[in-house]
Amino acid sequence: MSNKTHNVVVFGDGGVGKSALTIQFVQNEFITDYDPTLEDSYRKQVVIDNKVCVLDILDTAGQEEYDAMHDHYAHNGHGFLLVFALNDHSSFMNIRKFREKVRRAKDSDDVPVVVVGNKSDLPYRAVTPQQIEELTQSLGCAYVETSAKTRQGVDDAFYEVVRAVRKFDKKEKKRANEYERMFGGRRKKSCYIM
Repeated sequence: MSNKTHNVVVFGDGGVGKSALTIQFVQNEFITDYDPTLEDSYRKQVVIDNKVCVLDILDTAGQEEYDAMHDHYAHNGHGFLLVFALNDHSSFMNIRKFREKVRRAKDSDDVPVVVVGNKSDLPYRAVTPQQIEELTQSLGCAYVETSAKTRQGVDDAFYEVVRAVRKFDKKEKKRANEYERMFGGRRKKSCYIM
């Protein structure tokens, strides 16, 4: 049996550390230079909860001029990391915008999403724990705090989104089985009048 592949899309404003987070996860390396991303993809095989899987990670552009591409990325993603910088309040406020893009592209409120507060190594915080809790509760998703620089929480963020995808897949499979049981299964004989 081949390993399950999960498409993970990383959304967030420019400069919040999406690329640094992704590269730290995939290559165990911290990048110090900021080079705005257009689109980069990475692949990593991991074991999460004793199950092997492959993550196809899409690191997206944070600049607004690339907004049109986000709908395409959201449509093809299985799980989503919505990243903000803990020292940048406007990036936090834009998390709802990214969540709405995902909701629209998937045409569903029930999508595997994890909110990530990055740059936890920095002393200044523009966002309070209460604001974060209110946001994640209203969105119905998990929250992971990370530092791409120190690697704190990096694995947790990606593992948590995989867990959310697995939970979602399990729920979808259960729905499909219930539908099949209700409307499928034994077929009744049809009568045709000619």
